[in-house]
Amino acid sequence: MKYSAFVISVFAGGSASAFAPTAFKTITRQDSAPLFAVKTKSDPSPSSSSRLKRTTPLTGWAKDNDIKVGGVEIVASNNAGLGLYSTQNLSANDIVIQVPTKLTLSVDSPTDYNAAMEKNLFSSDPKAYRNSPWWTALSIQLNYYDKVDSVNQLAGGVDIKPWIDSLPRAYDTPLHWSESSLDELQYRPMMEAVALQKRVWRKQYDDLVAASKEFSSRISYDDFVWGCETARSRAFSGAYSGSAFNPIPYATVTALVAVYIGLGIGTVEQAANGAALVICGSILKDFVFPKLLKAQKYVICPLIDMANHVGMGATGNVAFEYFSDGFSLSALDPGVQQGKEMFISYGPRNNDQLLQYYGFVEQNNVHDVYILPPIRQWNIEALEEACGRKVGPGRLEKLDRAGLLGFATNNLNTNTEAANSIGGVVLTRATGIDPAVIQALRALMSTDDEWDDSGEAIGNFAAEVSPANERAARTAVRRAMEMELESKATTIEEDENLLKMYKEGKGVDNEEVLAVLFRLEKKKLLQEAIRSMN
Repeated sequence: MKYSAFVISVFAGGSASAFAPTAFKTITRQDSAPLFAVKTKSDPSPSSSSRLKRTTPLTGWAKDNDIKVGGVEIVASNNAGLGLYSTQNLSANDIVIQVPTKLTLSVDSPTDYNAAMEKNLFSSDPKAYRNSPWWTALSIQLNYYDKVDSVNQLAGGVDIKPWIDSLPRAYDTPLHWSESSLDELQYRPMMEAVALQKRVWRKQYDDLVAASKEFSSRISYDDFVWGCETARSRAFSGAYSGSAFNPIPYATVTALVAVYIGLGIGTVEQAANGAALVICGSILKDFVFPKLLKAQKYVICPLIDMANHVGMGATGNVAFEYFSDGFSLSALDPGVQQGKEMFISYGPRNNDQLLQYYGFVEQNNVHDVYILPPIRQWNIEALEEACGRKVGPGRLEKLDRAGLLGFATNNLNTNTEAANSIGGVVLTRATGIDPAVIQALRALMSTDDEWDDSGEAIGNFAAEVSPANERAARTAVRRAMEMELESKATTIEEDENLLKMYKEGKGVDNEEVLAVLFRLEKKKLLQEAIRSMN
């Protein structure tokens, strides 16, 4: 049986998705197999077996609550925890999971209204919950259903304990690492990002404790952190913040139009105008206003949150289905072979984000970045020697006023998404060095004649000035990156040998492996960028 559905594609993991109206598409899907409750299969793995056992009650719970699953099963792998694996060959657009919206946990940002949370945990100060960051609000919800009452009244009195119990109970993220382990990352921006994360999360908890005795008596700081990490690693997000399709207004309007015309109360044109107003109002409420107001919705969805991430080549797609009021996971083209894991994309995540909030590193990550120190911290004498040019008077002052040297001190903010508080030079695998940096170095390494010809204006160095100047600018960038690579405590070859030893050995802490893998990926990215400057 074929059917059509309007869907809005979403991506997992915090801020990386698209509920936006532009993502609407009409598709025809072929049901390749009956939908049935999820099965669990074990691929022996000590680190995952405990959690796999906790997913067993999830099977019956999913079936009892109209979650439809077919063509996939939960498998514990040796190196990636739990994941969704296909039990048959899947074609593009085959649906494998459908979850009613009422069974999800969600937060509207910037302001979320949740009667249960406000009544039971923040009756003395509802705004403490209402105005919390999305990950804080989801942490509160997760802890409420885990520690206080597992019955979700918003879902019609469904007990969601089997789902909550299936969630990870601990996360191996740098938030929990020792200072010595963080040092092993050999990457200052990540260390600063983790330190900021600790400060912000602690302050969020302390503010909630000050606002509510009910909250402080039931949820500890460790509980709060568990909820935050669960939210950050398992939530989908997007700009769509309206409601699902509601046929009642349209049916009512149709009936009223029929009566209006049938009784001769008005003309067909008048009836059509009234109906158009209702339809336009619904579209504005569900799609236009949320986008104009920059509203975001963050959702944690049972079973679909078992799907793991891949930066490129995702084989699964998560969608909000507007007309059926639910979320679905379906196969992407060219499909998924039987026995293969179904991966989704959390969005364009670099390894800083993946390690900090998800606890893993993706090798050869096309979205990876490297944050070099700001230009003001570069060794100018070494750059002059490499280029065979001297930095003339007035260049550094002009660049500083233009904001191209970075900050003199850390920019103290509370944005845990930004790991570049000092305005460092950003290098990406996808696009290379920031063009603004090349522009700055054209000006910095310019001769007096080139500087005079530009009118001493940084903006006139946006494009190539001369072949000699371009070589000098690129040489300066290359030398800065070479010095950054040379400053590391270990080389690429030493890190690769360490990883080989870790694979062969036993009793190695996961954070040791992650630290070496992370810094190796950063060094490889630097090396690629250096070669591109030759």
